[in-house]
Amino acid sequence: MEIDTRVVMITQSLIEAIADAKGKEPDDLEFVLEDHVSTDAIQGLDDHASESWTLQFELPNHTVQVGGDGTILVDHTQQQPFA
Repeated sequence: MEIDTRVVMITQSLIEAIADAKGKEPDDLEFVLEDHVSTDAIQGLDDHASESWTLQFELPNHTVQVGGDGTILVDHTQQQPFA
């Protein structure tokens, strides 16, 4: 399955939101996002006709939630939404 541009945008937004929550630059994060959540899962959810999906996953010391409406929560605190 080819990853589309929107999934890349969501993934980048997730990385930036996690970095913001940690007070770090995205390049300074000490993990690989794909080790914790599948981009195929994000693709599958984002392909739904509805925006009423939510995906939650765990990182070391953090809980991350992303919604089809663009909401990103890190440790239950809203971060910059993706467009």
